[in-house]
Amino acid sequence: MIQMEWYRMFLYTARKGNLTKAAEELLITQPSVSYGIKQMEEALGLRLFHRLSKGVQLTEEGRALLPYVEQAFSLLEAAERHANDLKRLEEGEIRIGASDSLIKHMLLPQLNQFHQEHPGIRIRLSHGKTPDIARRLKDGAIDCAIVHMPLNDTQLHIEPLAELEDCFVVGSRYRTYAGRMLSTEELAKLPLLFLSPGSSTRTHVESWFAAQGRAVKPDMELGSVDLLAEFAGQGYGAAFITRSFVDEELRSGKLFRLQLEQPLPSRGIGLAVRRDTALPLAAERFIEMLRSGPSL
Repeated sequence: MIQMEWYRMFLYTARKGNLTKAAEELLITQPSVSYGIKQMEEALGLRLFHRLSKGVQLTEEGRALLPYVEQAFSLLEAAERHANDLKRLEEGEIRIGASDSLIKHMLLPQLNQFHQEHPGIRIRLSHGKTPDIARRLKDGAIDCAIVHMPLNDTQLHIEPLAELEDCFVVGSRYRTYAGRMLSTEELAKLPLLFLSPGSSTRTHVESWFAAQGRAVKPDMELGSVDLLAEFAGQGYGAAFITRSFVDEELRSGKLFRLQLEQPLPSRGIGLAVRRDTALPLAAERFIEMLRSGPSL
């Protein structure tokens, strides 16, 4: 490959039609430009300029080469502008994975703030259950993920973000149950509303029942927290749900929290990234915002 700087000398000389003026633009000496073009001509085996008394003029071969050189430098300049835009977070994208409930109740406020501060960054969201999200993260389909903990995977670095407080909630039909302490046996006799199988939330509540010596079968298996809250409010039974996700319904009296003799263990939300991959600048900035943002 001919040295890039020779091509630059060729381009500026062709534009200026003068070696001295080209040297001034390039902030080098006129002999350096003359030498560089001579070396380029020898490397190509072509004469690129006619040397005139008051400057230089492209030969036929030089005119044929010029459009390619102009296009090459135009692309390089565009690449530099794009790199600077990425550095200033004026362009780029972030790819984030999380469950629907975490996207709505945890990520959305942070995403809104990030979008206002960096409107040029494209935000790509991928929803799913924690095991699915973890798999996409390891496959490189997303940059970072918000996952339910515990999640143990040697390929991922996971740091705690927030603690979740789970609870059982009911509508007015079962309101009398909210006025006293319930045993696990009494709770198990109520119609139960759980998230669909395979979710970490479903696994968590089933493990809790199993620790109390109870194997339960829910009356309804639903795909979202919003549906759990809606069906509980309509009187279909007791829904297992994260308290902060239904704060508004609890305050308004649409839902009522059940008090349990055997308390539910808290569980965490974690930020997961791949151990062996550097994050894009936009993803790094968003993660900084998550770390400094309010917890659930």
